[in-house]
Amino acid sequence: MPEADLAKEREIAAASVLGKPPAVVQKIVDGKLENYYSTVCLLDQPFVKQNDKSIKDLVASQIAHIGENIQIRRFTRYQLGA
Repeated sequence: MPEADLAKEREIAAASVLGKPPAVVQKIVDGKLENYYSTVCLLDQPFVKQNDKSIKDLVASQIAHIGENIQIRRFTRYQLGA
């Protein structure tokens, strides 16, 4: 994830919670960044067939089951609608 994109998202999240105490703002920004990661980063996205598992958890469980190291080398992204 590029640092510029991260800084931009952090600024957007901080601007949406103006007027709150700094400690609370930091926690809210961290929560919004986690949500952003879960929609943008492949390994943090939920698995399509089991929404309670992330792709990272699925890969880890398959590594444990098979006993071989698995790496995601490529993937195809599908988008519904426009």
